[in-house]
Amino acid sequence: MGKKISQALYHALLWLIAVIFFLPVFWIILASFKTKDQLLDVPIHWFFEPTLANYVDLFQRPNIANYLLNSVLISVLAVVIAIVVAFLAAYSFSRFKPGGTDLVMFLLLSVRMVPAAASVIPIFLMYSTLGWKDTMPGMILFYAMFSIPFSLWILKGFVDGVSERFDETGLINGASRFHVVFNVILPQVRPGLIAAFIFNMVFVWNEFLFNYLIGGKHTTMVPVALVTWMFNNSGVDWTFVATMTTVYMIPPILVVYFFQKFLLAGMTFGTVRGEI
Repeated sequence: MGKKISQALYHALLWLIAVIFFLPVFWIILASFKTKDQLLDVPIHWFFEPTLANYVDLFQRPNIANYLLNSVLISVLAVVIAIVVAFLAAYSFSRFKPGGTDLVMFLLLSVRMVPAAASVIPIFLMYSTLGWKDTMPGMILFYAMFSIPFSLWILKGFVDGVSERFDETGLINGASRFHVVFNVILPQVRPGLIAAFIFNMVFVWNEFLFNYLIGGKHTTMVPVALVTWMFNNSGVDWTFVATMTTVYMIPPILVVYFFQKFLLAGMTFGTVRGEI
């Protein structure tokens, strides 16, 4: 009986923590259905007559569909390219173990340790010189480059966890290295691929600084549009901010919801499992 009470209290505590962390998100969603007066009133109106006028206003703004499409295309394509490159590199580092692997892995990860502001000027100058500024391939290439190091670190751990006996068995039975990599190893590291995809997509999805500086009207993503439109003649347009944020939260929430099983496995793979 005491054990059941302890479990009930533990679950209640977990729900309380979850609700506390979800409250800001709930407030943003709630605010997107309020008028400006209702949104700014104190105390907060928890019960009110909802309106869709904010969403109508949002989708009537010029180029909003293009900004959403840019966010989806740049995020997905950049991360897919990064995952492909990182998986092949992870397999190479794991199986062939070239000299200086640890140093190379550290140097790759150190790219993500550098503050974004420290690399703004050289990247801006490079993109301006090469004519890549405000081009879709240029933005995709940039975010793919930034996503590769973290993806490589995740995937190398997964590939290391797959026994080399799988490779040896396949090669002895006449399989090509290509077959071993994509038909034997790849299915076993699927949770890592999905985990790396989600983590990096969230980063690209929310990135603002580089899209603002090396992007432009053809490659503008929603974070830049949000900052550009959040002010009007009367100050901050909070109804727009709440509505745009709500719409922008939906895709990553859906991705995490549908792939949470793989994401959880990806986050715990290297800590709870050994070689397979």
